[in-house]
Amino acid sequence: MKKYVIIAIVAFTGFCSVKANAQTKIAHINAQALIESMPEYKKAQTDIEAYAATLEKESGALVAEYNKKMKDFENAPKDESDAMKAVKVKEIQDIQKRLQDYEQVAREKIGQKQGDLLKPVYDKARKAIEDVAKEKGYGYVIDNSGGTLLVSPAGDDILNTVKTKLGVSTTAAPAAAK
Repeated sequence: MKKYVIIAIVAFTGFCSVKANAQTKIAHINAQALIESMPEYKKAQTDIEAYAATLEKESGALVAEYNKKMKDFENAPKDESDAMKAVKVKEIQDIQKRLQDYEQVAREKIGQKQGDLLKPVYDKARKAIEDVAKEKGYGYVIDNSGGTLLVSPAGDDILNTVKTKLGVSTTAAPAAAK
C-alpha cells in the first residue's frame, strides 16, 4: 500500500510539473531588425566603412606599383633579353603576392574591427531582450530574423517593447523587419 502511495505522489508531481511547463510563455523577436534600428549599430557600421576605406586607400599604392610594372613590361623593347624579362616577371609576381597578402590582412583587420565595434551592440540588445523577457514572464524568446523557423508555437512579438526599453524609435522599421 505504501508503495502505491509513493507511486501516486510521484505521478501527481510529474503531472503538475508537465502542466506548469505547458504554461510557459513564448515570445519572438526579429533580433536583426532590433540591432539595425539601434543608433550604436549605425555608428559602428559607419566607423567600419571608414576603416575599410582607409585600408583600401593604403592598398592603392600597391595597385599603382603593380600597374606601373605591368605597363613597363608591356612597353619593353622587343629585343630585351630573356633574363631581363624574367626579372620583370618576377617583380610583377612579387607585387601580386604582396597585394594578395595585404588584401587578406585587410579583411582580417576589418573582421576584427567589426567584432570589436559590434560586440557591445549585440550584448546591449541581448541584455534588453533578456530584461524584457524577465519583466514580462517569458520562458522562451525565439529569434525569427533568420527566417528558418518554419513552425513555432504562438507567442508575442516583443520587438517594439525591447526597442522602447532601449530608447529606439518604434515607428521606422528597417527593411529587414517582417
